[in-house]
Amino acid sequence: MSDAENISANMSKPLKIVQVLPALNSGGVERGTVELARELVRGGHTSVVISFGGRMVEGLVAEGSEHITFPVHRKSLWSLLQVRPMRRLLESLNADVVHVRSRAPAWIVWLAWRRMNPATRPRLVSTFHGMYSVNFYSAVMAKAEHLIAISHCVKKYIITNYHADERRITLIPRGLDPAAFHRDACTPVWKTELFQQYPQLQNKHIILMPGRLTRWKGQEAFLEMMSRLVQLRQDCHGVVVGDAEPGKQHYFDELLAMRSKLGLDDVVTFVGHRSDIAQFYGLAAVTCHMSNKEEPFGRTVPESLASGTPVVAYDRGGASESLNAGFPQGLVPADDVVAFAVRVDDLIDADAEIRLPESYYLSSQLTATLDVYRRLIKRRGGEVE
Repeated sequence: MSDAENISANMSKPLKIVQVLPALNSGGVERGTVELARELVRGGHTSVVISFGGRMVEGLVAEGSEHITFPVHRKSLWSLLQVRPMRRLLESLNADVVHVRSRAPAWIVWLAWRRMNPATRPRLVSTFHGMYSVNFYSAVMAKAEHLIAISHCVKKYIITNYHADERRITLIPRGLDPAAFHRDACTPVWKTELFQQYPQLQNKHIILMPGRLTRWKGQEAFLEMMSRLVQLRQDCHGVVVGDAEPGKQHYFDELLAMRSKLGLDDVVTFVGHRSDIAQFYGLAAVTCHMSNKEEPFGRTVPESLASGTPVVAYDRGGASESLNAGFPQGLVPADDVVAFAVRVDDLIDADAEIRLPESYYLSSQLTATLDVYRRLIKRRGGEVE
C-alpha cells in the first residue's frame, strides 16, 4: 500500500475519542459532551468519557459510550497525585484523541500526556467553553495541540489573552440535536400533564427564562422585566426553568422574596430542574436570555430558535452572535430592561421569521470536530502546531 493509500485509510477509519471533564451532572459543557459522544457512536467511532460521575452517566452509557470514573474534578494540588494514574490509563486506552473540556482535568491530562511517547500518544485537543480568567491555572487550556472556540468572542479572547496562533484555533459553535429541539416537541399530552401540575399556566402567553439559578444568569432582571411587561398586558406568565447551584439555595430564596416584593407571585412560576426543556421551548411565546455579563455561547438561544420560538436577548457575547445568525429582531441593548419588556410584548403577537444556520446543529459540529481530530492525526509525530 502506498503512503497516499495509507493516509487515506487512516483518515477514513473509525476513531477512538476520549473526552475528559470534571463531572456529568448538569450544564452546557456536560450536555455538549454527552451529545458529541452520542454522535460519535452513531458515526461508528468509539467514545470514552472520563469524569467523576454524575446523573448523566447512565444515559451516556446507554447510548453506547464507555464511562470511566476518575477523580479529575478537584481544583487542588492533591490532583497532581492523579497524573501518573492518568498516564497509565491513557496508555491503556490507546486512543486517537484526548479532548479536554475544563481546567482541572486539563492539568491532569496535560501533565500525563507530555510524558507519553510522542510517536504513539493520542493527539490533544481542548475546547474553550468560556472566557476563563487570565492566569497560570487557566493557561493550561491553551497548551493543547489544537484549540476549539465555541464562539467568535471566545476565539478573540483566546488570541488576545493567551496569544495563541490563530491557526491553532477552530471556531465550532455548540451543536444542538434536531431530534430533541424542533417545533413538534411540545405535544398535547405533555401540555395537559403540565397544566394539571401548574394550572396557572393555562391560557397564558408563556415567557420562558431557562438556566440554572445563579446571579449572572439574570433571573433578577427577568423578574424586573416581568413586572414591567404585566403593565403592558395581563395575559402573560413567566416560567423560570432551572435549579440553584449546590450551596446557592439562598439565591433562590432571594428570588422568591423579590417576586413577592414585585407582586409577581401569581405571575411568575419557578419549576426547578426539568429534563423536558425542549417541550418548554415549544410551549413558550418568547424565550428570554438576560445574562448580566458577556456569555461565551448561550445555548438556550439556538435551542429555542430551533424549536420555533423567538428569543429576546441582550446584544453582547455569544448569545448576540447566535441571535444575529438566526433571529436578529430579538436583540436589545445590554441591560435595558424597559426595552426588553417592550420587545417581548411586540414579539408575542408577531409572526417570527426564524432561520437558524446549519452550523448550529450537531451534524455540523461533529463534522467540524472530526475534521480537527483527523487533521491532527494526519500530522502524527508529536509536534505542536
